Amino acid sequence: MQPSLEKLRKFFRLEHENKYENTAIIGGLAKMLDFWEGEARTDGIAEEVIQAVVARLRSYEKLNANGRAESLKGLWKRIAETYPEAGQKPKTLQQQPPRPPSPAQEPTPRTASVVEPAPAPRPVVPQPQEQRKPRPVPQPRSEVVVGAKTSQTPAALSANLTVLQGVGPKHAETLATLGMQTLGDMLYYFPRRYEDYSQLKPINSLFYGEILTVIGTVQSVASRPIKGGKSSVQEVIISDGTAALRLSYFNQPWIANKLKSGDAISVSGKVDQYLGRLVMNSPEYEPVEIENLHTARIVPIYALTEKIAQKWLRTIMKQVIEHWAPAVVDALPENIRLAARVVSLSEALTQVHFPSSQDRLKLARERLGFDEIFYLQMGVLRQKQDWKSVDARRFTTPAEWIDARISSLPFTLTNAQQNALSDIRGDLDSGKPMNRLVQGDVGSGKTVVAALAAAIVTNAGAQAAIMSPTSILAEQHYRNFKSLLAGEGGVLKESEIRLLVGSTPDIRKEEIRHGLLSGSIKIVIGTHALIEEPVLFKDLQFIVVDEQHRFGVEQRAALRNKGSNPHLLVMTATPIPRSLALTVFGDLDISVIDEMPVGRQPISTFVLRPQERERAFTVIRGQISSGRQAFIVYPLIDESEKIEARAAVDDFEKLSKEIFPDLRLGLLHGRMKPAEKDEVMTKFRNKEYSILVSTTVVEVGVDVPNSTVMLIEGADRFGLAQLHQLRGRVGRGADQSFCLLIPTREDATENERLQAMTQTNSGFELAELDLKTRGPGEFLGTRQAGFATTLKMASITDVKLIEKARDQAQLLFERDPYLEKPEHALLKEAFERFWGQGKGDVS
Repeated sequence: MQPSLEKLRKFFRLEHENKYENTAIIGGLAKMLDFWEGEARTDGIAEEVIQAVVARLRSYEKLNANGRAESLKGLWKRIAETYPEAGQKPKTLQQQPPRPPSPAQEPTPRTASVVEPAPAPRPVVPQPQEQRKPRPVPQPRSEVVVGAKTSQTPAALSANLTVLQGVGPKHAETLATLGMQTLGDMLYYFPRRYEDYSQLKPINSLFYGEILTVIGTVQSVASRPIKGGKSSVQEVIISDGTAALRLSYFNQPWIANKLKSGDAISVSGKVDQYLGRLVMNSPEYEPVEIENLHTARIVPIYALTEKIAQKWLRTIMKQVIEHWAPAVVDALPENIRLAARVVSLSEALTQVHFPSSQDRLKLARERLGFDEIFYLQMGVLRQKQDWKSVDARRFTTPAEWIDARISSLPFTLTNAQQNALSDIRGDLDSGKPMNRLVQGDVGSGKTVVAALAAAIVTNAGAQAAIMSPTSILAEQHYRNFKSLLAGEGGVLKESEIRLLVGSTPDIRKEEIRHGLLSGSIKIVIGTHALIEEPVLFKDLQFIVVDEQHRFGVEQRAALRNKGSNPHLLVMTATPIPRSLALTVFGDLDISVIDEMPVGRQPISTFVLRPQERERAFTVIRGQISSGRQAFIVYPLIDESEKIEARAAVDDFEKLSKEIFPDLRLGLLHGRMKPAEKDEVMTKFRNKEYSILVSTTVVEVGVDVPNSTVMLIEGADRFGLAQLHQLRGRVGRGADQSFCLLIPTREDATENERLQAMTQTNSGFELAELDLKTRGPGEFLGTRQAGFATTLKMASITDVKLIEKARDQAQLLFERDPYLEKPEHALLKEAFERFWGQGKGDVS
């Protein structure tokens, strides 16, 4: 048997002989973890076993004698299952614990003398019972009846926060605004970042700008008025024998009452400089004789709201984590946890809130991220199976008919477009509902593929609906669908294709609604107006959702419910990296259009220094003199004191009056009403404006083939996906187009994202790079609105973690797709909480 396990057995035997009084080691059994963890890892003990020992021993002192006996008995049973060479469990651990003797009979307990290398001294923690007793907290139960079914989640995790010491009804109400209403909510309210104060340094070794912890003795405390007596500054001088350090606090007169000369304190913060001397401004401090919660450790920093202080929330959180994290039952089956090599849920929750080290924090985040990807993948796999389990109408298309439609187009389809169309035809003829994502680069020709698919359905007498995120994009699709499908040689009449947006006059809305109900309108294109209650269809069989990540789950589901198992095609111009697509869009079949139409020229992209702005204006003037148009895009609407960047409204005046006084300029931004935006875009499309000054509202789908210059101000403030989308607003005709990027500062011209833009026009290459540098946020969009819990810990850039979680989810799904086996009852509960009782439709 490994030495660390032999030592563990020795201490467990001794604890039994001492009648489970937690006296086998001075300071309690948990004290042995100071040296045992390191020994166990040296012996090669499995991390899962180590974490099980850690979790049990840390919660050991809170149990009564019977509970302690059962805890050690169960723990040793688990160790013996993992390490058969450990032999039979010690006989003493199999016996029921004797009743604790009365004080008169109580023998002197034996105590192990730990002769291990002495660990670093730790602060003595005052025992709660020696101080004031905290308000009683509900005890955990292994299972609780919820309605008609049995839940294995500890009942008290649903308890209101007022059960906690120091949390009254008002505090509970404020915490609820942060999403914390129960003890369980607090366990999953993760820190948004951490400050690592775990490195102690003597004062004479401090350097300006360091963030660290020092320990010293208070030499003096003084308060003096500033700003004519309107404010005050409190100055505390501490010394550690090597040097002195000044601590400055502003308008905190109570500091003088809290800190007295001779007090030993631990101070954590950033080293600053004042009049050539090193100081700390408003650092955190604590007396050194209590456990370091706010200093001398990796300190969690939580998102706050008004009336909640960081220090107070950390203290409350410490209560919850210490008491409840060890009591949480791990929903993840042990075989999956062992295969994935992740730590226990109790360990992860403990370490993510109050990490002992950076390594253990990393393991905690990995486990919690694994859970999120695992549940996400289980959900999308189930949705895909559910969607394929129902029947849909079949639409069989003769090859001659589709060939005739393709040959009538004014251009030649690329191979990628033909492949996507072939995929869609297969789906429509499968007898199962299509659930397909078409992802294509900007300008790659997704719309014509969707139009041909709609033609297949309407040719059989059914109806199609196309939903776009904006009225500008809807109008653009309306014009394209009419030109492709109606008119001379078309398959539909113009009156059979209609546009329904918020600004459509009421009388026309009523006419369209009547036509959809009677079946005389075959294709309707619109915005969210399509999902409104009065809109009913006679036979809706095909739905296209464009830029689908901009719609919420409920909106897509509402449109789908207007038909009977309709075929669904979703489109996006945001190229999605493979790792992300397989994970977040795992319920969808995916077609990729990665070729540009014949005749399109690559857009020439240049990064200019701010002082070269006049060169950009010269390019714009040259293009306009040739009859072209230009965009100038800004990151802000108005100037901001907090953000150093140019703004659209402010620069519009200068551009109109000083730079281009002889040209007509339009202004477009997000604070304008929809009707005003539409009017500006219509005038720009009709060439009434030569230049459109805008914010990123032009990012998606705006198609003005005559525009050939895209000038982006403050380009370093955008992600690659956004820059690429903006660049895609030009280059939509046969003429050479230009994209000019001007960062906010000259040193930002070497920005990696900006330089990448000059090297490739491929959105797929840029998407991979953006995923590495900025994470998945831009690609996920509002798709996360479908989750009961958003992805808080999972990093989609961690391909190894994704593959590990996805593989485990797929293996489990093959065995038990609906988690109906008894051993998966707890996992089913956790899965349903993640997905909001199964309501998420992520497609």
